[in-house]
Amino acid sequence: MNLLKAASTISLLTLTSRITGLVREIMVATYFGANAWTDAFNVAFRLPNLLRRMFAEGAFSQAFVPLLSQTRQTQSEAQTQELIDQVSTALLWILAGISLAGVLLSPVLVWLTASGLHPEAFDAAVWMTRLMFPYAGLISLVALSAGILNTWKHFAVPAVTPALLNLAIIGAAVAFHKLVHPPIFALAIGVMIGGVVQLAVQWPALRRYAVVPRFRLSFVKAWRSEGVHRVVKQMLPASLSVSVAQVSIVINTQIASHLHPGSVSWLAYADRLMEFPTAILGVALGSVLLPSLSRASAAQDSAQYSKLLDWGLRLTLVLALPSAIALLLFAQPLVSMLFNYGRFDHADVLATTSALRAYGIGLLALIGIKILAPGFYARQDLRTPVKIALVVLACTQLMNLLFVPWLGHAGLALAISIGALLNASLLFRGLRKRGMYQPQPGWGGYARRIALAQLPLAGVLLWGAQNLPWDRAHGDLTRLGMGLGLLAVGAVLYFATLALLGFRLRQFIHRE
Repeated sequence: MNLLKAASTISLLTLTSRITGLVREIMVATYFGANAWTDAFNVAFRLPNLLRRMFAEGAFSQAFVPLLSQTRQTQSEAQTQELIDQVSTALLWILAGISLAGVLLSPVLVWLTASGLHPEAFDAAVWMTRLMFPYAGLISLVALSAGILNTWKHFAVPAVTPALLNLAIIGAAVAFHKLVHPPIFALAIGVMIGGVVQLAVQWPALRRYAVVPRFRLSFVKAWRSEGVHRVVKQMLPASLSVSVAQVSIVINTQIASHLHPGSVSWLAYADRLMEFPTAILGVALGSVLLPSLSRASAAQDSAQYSKLLDWGLRLTLVLALPSAIALLLFAQPLVSMLFNYGRFDHADVLATTSALRAYGIGLLALIGIKILAPGFYARQDLRTPVKIALVVLACTQLMNLLFVPWLGHAGLALAISIGALLNASLLFRGLRKRGMYQPQPGWGGYARRIALAQLPLAGVLLWGAQNLPWDRAHGDLTRLGMGLGLLAVGAVLYFATLALLGFRLRQFIHRE
């Protein structure tokens, strides 16, 4: 398997998802702006998303995918299918219980997450949480399906699935925003429609590989099976690791809810722009690397294991560093040309820009974590990332005490970025210390050439940000054309400089 081709496929399909996600945020900004109501939706939507990241795409995937890869490689097809059935059955019943509890406890959950919301916005957040909490169960089953498909080296459907959620939210907002009160409720309806559609499209791909999960009525039998016991055993430390990051998000949301109304939304809009490179690069590389690293670990091929990590880190540097440069130097034009419409005014542009620049500082580390952490997960070492995450959580919250009084909501984003730099550094140090990663020769010259190639890109973006008009008075199409044109010119100059410095695409082709 050509890993570069696989990662490129995922990146292109993920780009579709991120573009639809960006269109979704543009629509939300235009229709609803950044205020207490959008804060309420972001809080309500964050709650099922936290559960999804903690137990589905996070701890569950980290525990299930390596075990499934090992079982498929060392045991029969019948035993592999039995593992899938047992884990699927246990997961379904657990998700049903959690979804019911979330609906019943919505007022408590909203209070714990964002007690500073305006009273009417708080009530709206509770209603939307009750409606959307079952989405956590739907998307967790989507994550189960994605883990199976990725193990079978089918990356297309899992990568494109998130776009369906965005399309559902856009459609529901347009169709229902005049029919419900407050209009923000239309977004919550769209989330639930999207969850059902996302799960439905997984099944044809699973049938193609004859690995459709068979859900059974007996939870007790599935829970007592060896496969589920092994997944749960691995999930416990992984859950703690992922939970630490999500606890940090909850604390930050709580702090933001006590700041100026709109703070939660400004951070959400900035996060959406940051998700472009983190998803297109980090998620794609992580999705390809985890199964591949797991197979190398099962085969006890330490040389291949180290080469896979080195390949991921080199590709991260060459693609993530220019993205970080763009977020730092071109932040205000990006926010202006994408969001400065309708009810999203100039003050919202400035507030979102400050958060985006703060996030940009940690972009390279945030993507690097998605390469480094699977290095531990594939070896079924989940405790080390937990310890690192606990240290990072403590440091992040200490930084909040320093940055938030000074920078407001942007201080929360800056603390996350510096925490990500610390996290990536500790993960890298751990891999090196354990001998799990040995850098390939030539890193010094490689890094210097990439740094040199940033100069023309940075020059073009900085000139454009300082010398061209970006406020809405100059026309929507004009701003959009200027922004996309400058980004295209910067990208051409960057890759042309890399070519002049001797970089070739074949350098990044890695066959497993």
